[in-house]
Formats: sequence, structure tokens, C-alpha cells
Amino acid sequence: MTKLALSERILMNIEKPARYIGNEVNIVKKDLDKIDIHMAMCFPDVYEIGMSYLGIQILYDMFNKREDTYCERVYSPWPDLDKIMREENIPLFGLETQTPIKDYDWLAITIQYEMCYTNILQVIELSQIPIYAKDRVKGQPFVIGGGPCTVNPEPMADFFDMFYIGEGETSYDELLDLYKVYKNSDMTREEFLRKASNVPGIYVPSLYDVSYNGDGTVKEIKTLYDDVPDKILRQVVTDFSEVSYPMKPVIPYIKVTQDRVCLEIMRGCIRGCRFCQAGMIYRPTRQKNVEMLKKYAREMLDNTGYEEISLSSLSSSDYEELDELLNYLITLKDTDHVNVSLPSLRIDAFSLDVMSKVQDIRKSSLTFAAEAGTQRLRDVINKGITEEDILTGSRQAFVGGWDKVKLYFMLGLPTETDEDLLGIAELAERISEEYFDAVPKEKRNGRVMINASASYFVPKPFTPFQWAPMIKPDEFIRRAYYVKDSFAQQKNKKSLKFSYHDAGISILEGVLARGDRRLCKVIYDVYKKGAMFDAWTEYFDMARYEEAFAENNIDVDFYTARERDIDEIFPWDHIDAGVSKNFLKKEWEKASKGEVTPNCRMKCSGCGSATYGGGVCFENKN
Repeated sequence: MTKLALSERILMNIEKPARYIGNEVNIVKKDLDKIDIHMAMCFPDVYEIGMSYLGIQILYDMFNKREDTYCERVYSPWPDLDKIMREENIPLFGLETQTPIKDYDWLAITIQYEMCYTNILQVIELSQIPIYAKDRVKGQPFVIGGGPCTVNPEPMADFFDMFYIGEGETSYDELLDLYKVYKNSDMTREEFLRKASNVPGIYVPSLYDVSYNGDGTVKEIKTLYDDVPDKILRQVVTDFSEVSYPMKPVIPYIKVTQDRVCLEIMRGCIRGCRFCQAGMIYRPTRQKNVEMLKKYAREMLDNTGYEEISLSSLSSSDYEELDELLNYLITLKDTDHVNVSLPSLRIDAFSLDVMSKVQDIRKSSLTFAAEAGTQRLRDVINKGITEEDILTGSRQAFVGGWDKVKLYFMLGLPTETDEDLLGIAELAERISEEYFDAVPKEKRNGRVMINASASYFVPKPFTPFQWAPMIKPDEFIRRAYYVKDSFAQQKNKKSLKFSYHDAGISILEGVLARGDRRLCKVIYDVYKKGAMFDAWTEYFDMARYEEAFAENNIDVDFYTARERDIDEIFPWDHIDAGVSKNFLKKEWEKASKGEVTPNCRMKCSGCGSATYGGGVCFENKN
């Protein structure tokens, strides 16, 4: 048994000590004396969240397949342990061997969400590694970031030695092979970073200089050396069926957010919703072979003991072999008592046939992401569904036995009017009417419930709405109350419920999503004021950010409420995410006219992702 980094005294006095002891089922064990590269893979949030993230499991499995590499896991200590570690000078450690992170070669941090930025600084500082990359020397770990937020890594540029832009299965071998040369030579840290910048997908922010115009916009992004690439191309796996996948995922001791087998069936989305960053940056859409998925499902169930399988993708109903896969998974019901979870289904794909296959296994509320209350606004955002689709899908769900529906909307979408807001309440009302019309009184199981919630629209990089302004917080509150009052005026109001998300966190997300390097100092100052776990309502304190913005002369409205000029240079323009800026410009112009773009299987729109040479762009082509 590995000696624990935390004493029994500490473990007995913190919440959920199983977060920190490692030794779970299916962990990888290696001899540290027989490896060349020691890597810590970090999800900068609490264990229960990080253990639910498929990306970490994939990379953990991939790295540990290299005989020369040992990859361990590390998560953000909860505030109770954070306090003790600082008071007693205990360095942060990896779960598998309980070794201090400062003794590793690499600290790899996945950046999934802007509100985890202060947790990243917590992890680096508790690891007793210099927070600023410029202060690190040879012998200290390289800090590398990956994940969706790296398509605009600039607000965190000062803290990372490098970022991996894209899907991790493509370029890490080349990077780690280069590292072994560095480690066993007199190559300097700076020389290694310069060589690493030529590995596909690797962005070294210290090798780029950013200048600004008098109005605060970016003037120029240029490299410091001729041999450093001007653009960093996001890496994409083209042969998705052959890519590494974890057949023995680590099984936690405690209940985590996603406590089940996760089967990734597809990457990308054919739909092209103009607000959706994932739908743009994960292009082109790629599917996994259905026979391989059947094999994976059987093997992962055997290796974990789980009794539930969740299908992972951005739009599961667009997976072309869904029926065949479902039929197979349902055969496991009798033999393994397996539940099947089907997230990310589109309303227009909810046939009675699909619902009947799933409802006998697990019945819960159905989630419909309508996004906007009127057809006009759904066309603006290119949602690709009609009101008829929504009502038909709801009716089929009610006939199939469901009586609870969740509806998701956004407030503050470009061109939104009060008529669109009223449409949210009226759409919820019409859905409730479908229930009363479709389900005879004697077959009703209590009251139908339509739960609608609205989030604050945040424009993201590499979407057609990256030019759009956010509405201001007081206007968001006005619109939310307008919708709430409209719900109260509906005939079936007892069956309708409306809620909305916190405005403060969304404004901050908006600043960080489209921010630049000038925000690095803000994030550092906020962290030093005590900010951590900002994604958790009980720990988020907007006052800290307001103080830091004021101290650093940062105008929040510059990053959020300002509509960008069509030719403005963005802080992320040196990143190539696969979709061209010209395509995004055309989509922005089409949005202003309410014009719809067909999905990728109906017609290619020339977004640029065909240059990767795979996926939907080449389906059914000789």
C-alpha cells in the first residue's frame, strides 16, 4: 500500500477523505524507477466533478500505454483541505503514488470552463511551482493546458508554459519524445519551448508578442522568432474508430457526478447552431463504428461493474447507427440489468420507437433545448427545429408515458425582442396543452410539469456570434422577470415553472471567454484575494472581481457589451480552430437576416474543416 501524503489526523478532519487517497479500482500502477516521464493529469475542480470527465480518462489511458510514461491524476483540494495544506506546508500530490507534483516532469491541466481559472492557480501554487511561467527553471515541471477553453487561452497565457490546442490523441507522442531529449541533455528550458512550438497544435505564449491599439483592441499578434509558427492549427483525430479509448476506467470510492460507463459515440455536430462553440470547434463530425461500440460497452461493463451506460456526443440522435446500438444495449437489460442514458437528443428525433426502447429501462424527465421562444429567433441562431418539431416531439413523449419536460432557453440572443421573450411562456403553454390533448384523463399520472430555465447568452470565440454584444445585467434581469410574469399569465400556469441563472457569473464568463492577456493580472489578483471554486455558487464572490477590475483599470463593458467591428483582430486570431473566419463572418451576416444554414449532411457550407481530411465532409464520397 502506497504511503499516503496526508496523515490520518488530517484525513479524519476533512470532508470526504476518499477524494485524496487514490488506490481505486482500475488505477494504473508503475515503478517510478522504470519510467522516463512522470506526468500529472489535472482537472481543476473537486474530485467528484473531475472523475466524471471522459477526457481525463481517455488521456490517462493513452499516456499510460507508453512504457516510458506514468500518468497520475490530481484534482483541486476542497477548501477545507486547501486551508490545512497551506498552514502545514503540504505540497499537492498525485493520487496514484502520492508523490508531490513539484517532482513530476509535467503538470497537464484540462481547461473546460472559464470559471475554473482561479482553481488552476490554486493547483499550481499548492504544487509549490511558480505561478508565473517566466519564473520556472529547468528541473521544474512544464505546465501545459488543454481542453475547449484553449481556443482562446490568452487570459491564462502568463501561467502556462504551453497549451495543446485540440484533441490530445494526435501530437503528444512527438512532444514527449522531444521532452526526453531535453531532460537528458543540456538543452535549456527556453530552447525546448522553442522546439516544442513546432510540434503540431502546441502553442507557447511566451514566444508571441501582442500589441494594442489606442482604443484597447488588438493591433498585432506576432512571433518573436522566424521559426515559430504564425498560426497554431487545432489538432483533430480523423480516424475516430481507431483512436485509443479506456476499457478500464478508474472506479471512484465515492459517488461522483457521472457514475456510469460513458460511451463516446461521436465527436462534433452537423447542426451549426450559431451560439454553440463546441459545435464549431469539434468539427468535422466523426462517428465511431457501431460494432466497436458494442464491443466497448460489453468490455467496459465487465471491467467496472456499472449498471448504467451513457451515450456521449453533442447530438446523439444524429449518430446514424443509433437504432442498432440501442437495440444491442437493450439486450443487456435482461442479462446485466443495464440502464441506458440518452442525453443530447434532438426534439425532431424523438420517435415513439426510440422512446419505447428506452422508457422500459429508465424513465425520467425529457430535456428539450429549444433555446429561443419564437421561430424567428430560432432561425437567427440556426437552431434547425420548428415549433411543429417541438410540439410533435412533446406529444410523442407524453403518449410514450412521460409527464415531465425540461426546456432550456437563452436570454440576450442577438436581435431578441420582448415578443421573443413572450414566446418562451407561450411555447411552454402550448406544450402543456399537447399533454392534456394527447393523454386521456384516466391515464394521467398526476400533473404534467413543464420546467423552463433560461441562461444568460455568452458569445464565445470561433462562433458566428463572437462579434455580438452581451446584454447588460440589469437588462438580463428585466427580461427574466418579463418571462416570469408571462408564465404567470398562462392558462395552465400551475403546470409551468420558470427559473433563470445567475447574472454575475455569466458576465464574468463573458469577460474571460473573449478576453486577452491583460486579464492575467486580474485573475492573479482575484486569486490572491481568496477566489477559488468560482463555478460553485457558495464560493463565488463577484466583489473580488469588481475590485480587481478596478485596480487594473479593466472596463468590463469593453469585453462584454461592445459589438465587435467585422474586421477587428481578436485575441485568438493566431489560433486556427478549423472553421475559417470568413465562414463565421458569413454566418454572422446570415444571422442578422434570419437566414438558415442547412446541416452538414444536407449540404456542405464550406466552413473549412474539410482540410482535416475526414469525418462528415467525406461521407458517401468515393
